[in-house]
Amino acid sequence: MSSTTSFPSGTATSTSISTPSCIRVTPDKNGYVPEWACDSNYMYYPSFAAAIIFSVAFGLSLFLHIFQAIHYSKKKLCWVLIMGISWEFASFSLRAAGTRRQQNTPLAFSSQILVLLAPMWVNAFVYMVLGRMIYFFTPTQQVFRIKGIKIAKIFVWLDVLSFLTQVGGGILIEPSNSEKTQMMGIHIYMGGIGFQELCILLFTAIAVRFAIIMRRLERSQGLTSSSQILDGKPHNWRTLLYVLFAALVLITIRIIFRMVEFASGLDADKNPIPFHEAYFMALDALPMFIAGVLFNIVHPGRVLRGEGSEFPKGLSRKEKKEIKRAKKDGKRFAREEKKAARRGERLVGGERVEMV
Repeated sequence: MSSTTSFPSGTATSTSISTPSCIRVTPDKNGYVPEWACDSNYMYYPSFAAAIIFSVAFGLSLFLHIFQAIHYSKKKLCWVLIMGISWEFASFSLRAAGTRRQQNTPLAFSSQILVLLAPMWVNAFVYMVLGRMIYFFTPTQQVFRIKGIKIAKIFVWLDVLSFLTQVGGGILIEPSNSEKTQMMGIHIYMGGIGFQELCILLFTAIAVRFAIIMRRLERSQGLTSSSQILDGKPHNWRTLLYVLFAALVLITIRIIFRMVEFASGLDADKNPIPFHEAYFMALDALPMFIAGVLFNIVHPGRVLRGEGSEFPKGLSRKEKKEIKRAKKDGKRFAREEKKAARRGERLVGGERVEMV
């Protein structure tokens, strides 16, 4: 699925399968063999320097995101983004190790799975942030008659569905599987990212509608500058919204890259993407790094501050049990009182008293 591993001939992938017709070649000191050779895990010679650069870059962004989540007291919101950036960091760290041990399939496969799924966390983070912006800024706390809380929940669950679909496809593309199984995995994964893009387009419509509502609200209050205060709340919603749009565009670039890579075949003359690492670095790694850095620069914690900036805290498990118990007790008391009334009695403080 990624540009690190290869797949059967005729599919757009990067890992080759050992077959009776493949040619065995003695690996070099880093374990590299050409893509047409047996036990090839790469369609090109992977760059150790590039893997190190991105692992360090994602590592620095990750460290800053952890600090910002604590500093702005947004751990409940930002843990999702932290997961995404940490998966990117882990993927490129494993990739760096894999460039020196290119015959190690677990390293190549683990790096591939992480880099394929990490953007899903970033995507979910965008959904969660806009849901909170709708809840925080709009008077009705809704867009298209859907509450901000529900918007966040709906799209996060859709993201989870897409995530699970892509996981299923990614696992099936493991190099040791048969060609038929790998082809099935490719189709499942492409379905997953296609569904992800559909959700992004629907979500973008909601984000545009939110922007229209906010502009009307500003005009109604006579605001002329984005530095002014809106209803007594910290006001810089535009910048954060633009970052959300940028993140969605970057994720879309990466989705289009993957779909073209998988759908265009392995003919180097017609589809050079799987045979050149630069495409992967420029159209997958770089967009996701930029998305992470944008949230470092314009952190949601700088905009979503104060009362109402987080969704209301739900009831604890203990509180839910108490409410459930109280309802049961109420129903039981009502049944007993009804029975007592039929016998000419009534309940007072749980005691039966004959009615005169």
